[in-house]
Amino acid sequence: MEKKLIVGNIGMMFGMAHLEGALNYEGAEVAAICDCNPETLRKAGEKYNIPEDKWVTDYHDIVNNPEINVVSVAIPDQQHKQVCCKLLAAGKNVLCEKPLALTREDVEEIVKAAEASTGKFMVGQICRFTPAFEKAKEIIESGEIGELYFVESEYAHDYMHIVENKDGSAHWRADPNRHGVIGGGCHAVDLLRWLAGDPVEVFAYGTHKLLPTVSYDDATIAIMKFDDNLAGKVFVSTGCKRDYTMRTVIYGTKGTIICDNTSPTMTLFTTDENGDTQEPKIIELEVNNHNAVKEFEVFADEILNDKPVSTSAIEGAKTVEVCRAIVESAETGKIVKPNYNF
Repeated sequence: MEKKLIVGNIGMMFGMAHLEGALNYEGAEVAAICDCNPETLRKAGEKYNIPEDKWVTDYHDIVNNPEINVVSVAIPDQQHKQVCCKLLAAGKNVLCEKPLALTREDVEEIVKAAEASTGKFMVGQICRFTPAFEKAKEIIESGEIGELYFVESEYAHDYMHIVENKDGSAHWRADPNRHGVIGGGCHAVDLLRWLAGDPVEVFAYGTHKLLPTVSYDDATIAIMKFDDNLAGKVFVSTGCKRDYTMRTVIYGTKGTIICDNTSPTMTLFTTDENGDTQEPKIIELEVNNHNAVKEFEVFADEILNDKPVSTSAIEGAKTVEVCRAIVESAETGKIVKPNYNF
């Protein structure tokens, strides 16, 4: 295949998976990798055999390189707006890590920049490329479990050792704007949006017992109303004492799916013609909870064949908006209706 995608990767601490996505795609060539930390840059370059003349510490070298037409951005969330807007203004196709941004203002600016750009923009909502969740989506759309009436997902991830820098300085994850629901819980929120649609209102409670170095709640439970006959729940814990998981249960009128992103199987309950529950089916799956290779393949296809981007800036914006509504509800004790007008 002729190499049409010339790729730049910004952020090597979190962007190695993105780099692997480009390196595994036959129609792509990595032209530059970037990180402001020379040591982090060196480690990535050596690990993936990227020639040193392709290492840069200033992302403007990628913005201003006319040959680079695809850029992945995997940097602290607070920096997404500045970097993505410059790349979009330069006409690059941009793959930005989730969440799109942390504030309504930054989200709106990125959406406007994406709409004005000649390039395409993808938000890295990676759960949509996780094998178990892809299979769940397929089963739902087949009608096998009937109509959905309740969906729930959780983001359980212990941040105890990743919210502090080793030198004791403030870590970007400890930023009050990067509430655990927005920074990590956006995975579970986006997954439910993908499976069930956009919630019309949310109500939430939060607690703070586990992460003393952050000011935001480290556990939040949110109830969502999608329509009069479909509700949902998201649980986010960034201080939990357990293995990382995104356990998800999808309830339909004819069956139930139980799955997560770290197990090699999922469970499917279905009913017979009399409505009786049958013995559960155990479905074997690939375990790939950060499937950046598939994510890049999808984005490449959307670029090369001029298709709409499945996880567009608007999709990313809606997910952040629901997360912000959850945080607001937990803080105010009131029901909040997300505002999807961007």
